[in-house]
Parts: sequence; structure tokens; C-alpha cells
Amino acid sequence: MASSSATPSAVEREPIIRLNDVQLTLASTAGPVNILRGIDLSVRPGERIGIVGPSGSGKSTLLAVLAGLERVSSGKVHVAGADLNGLSEDRLALWRRNRVGIVFQSFHLIPTMTALENVTVPLELAGAADAVARARAALAQVGLAKRETHYPAQLSGGEQQRVALARAVAPRPALLLADEPTGNLDGSTGHAIIDLMFGEAARLNSTLILITHDENLAGLCDRVVRIEDGKVKSIESRPDNKAPQQAAD
Repeated sequence: MASSSATPSAVEREPIIRLNDVQLTLASTAGPVNILRGIDLSVRPGERIGIVGPSGSGKSTLLAVLAGLERVSSGKVHVAGADLNGLSEDRLALWRRNRVGIVFQSFHLIPTMTALENVTVPLELAGAADAVARARAALAQVGLAKRETHYPAQLSGGEQQRVALARAVAPRPALLLADEPTGNLDGSTGHAIIDLMFGEAARLNSTLILITHDENLAGLCDRVVRIEDGKVKSIESRPDNKAPQQAAD
């Protein structure tokens, strides 16, 4: 008879992301365009994955597939406990709300809401009774406790991206997706954001998928996935890598 400890170990080994022969073809005036051309990828819980490749290689499209924002033409997409191909748009929205945090290059904050209100929105949509308290804690975690009442236009680019990061991590997602999160920031500000992002992912034990053109940034991850022409060209492991870690409170 198997020991009682076998089941938890099996659960821990279960990938949080499984992509099998994922293909995505979009229509255009010039005919069908193959964006993803047979992507296979498996990611373990808690891993940090950097995805790199030239512009137009399919990186951001792949991120959209992982977030349930883009439907594939064929292939299997199993992410954070769900078969995304089998979910309706409404169920995808619920799954994304509960399981996924996304940080975009362009921040995507609501301009008429304060920093605190921006972070509170996803928590209120999820029905969290302590939405405001959790939003305040998330802002404090990224160093913006004193900027709660400021609107996006009153914040610097780095501060806006911190608000976006706080909004993404406040619901404590299993999966944190970041699409060129430092693309609109200067070097020192970008490094500070990355320190926070890796630290928050570690604190929450979230799996981090990072899209970037920056090889040095990708090199901070456990593995680097290189994509070209909609295909995985290579996957490089960095077993001895030491990514930035945010100090625990």
C-alpha cells in the first residue's frame, strides 16, 4: 500500500502549465497568419520562466494564451488547474480573476481612480470582504503606502508600475504574468520593479512568467525559453541562478 505522503508529492510535481502542440492562426487580408506553430511547454509551480525572442516571434501572444485572453486554433492548454479550451468566456474571466495576476508594459491603471482604488478593484470583484485592507497591504509591500490617494497622473512611471504590480499580486495569484514590465521605465527604476516582482513572486510562492527583450533580466529566471517564428527554439536551465529576493516583512 502506498504511504499517505505519496499524494501530496504527486500534487507538488504536477505542472502548473502544460502546453501541448499549441497552434494559433489568425486571419488577415493577405491570408492566414501562423502566430504560434506547435508550442510545447511544461512549467512547475513556483518556477520563474523568462521568455525571450525577436519582435513578432509570438512571445506576447503566448502570454495571452496563458492568461486565457487568446483562444488557440489547436492544441492543449492546461493552466493553473484548468483546461482553458473547455471554458466559456465567463468561466475564463472567473478563473483568471482567481488564479492569474498580469503586469503589462503600459500599466493599464484606471485614470479616474486612486492608487488604492485601482488595487482594490480586482479584490472587490472577487468578493473579498477585506478588499481595502489587502489593497493597502499590497501597496505597502511595493513601497507606496504614502501614495494611496494619488491618481495615476500624479505618479511617476515607476510608481504607476508599482501600483500595477500591487494590483496583480493583491489577489495572491498562483500565476504571475509580466509582459515587458520594464519597457517604459529607465534602467534604475526598471531594476527596482524587477526586484519587487521577483520578491513578491517568492513571497506568494507564485509561478512567474516574464516576457522580455532583456537577456540579463531573463537570465535571472530559473529557465529561459527562446521563441522564434512561433516555435520554441531552446529552453535553457539556470539551476544555480540567484534571482533578486525581497526581504520579508
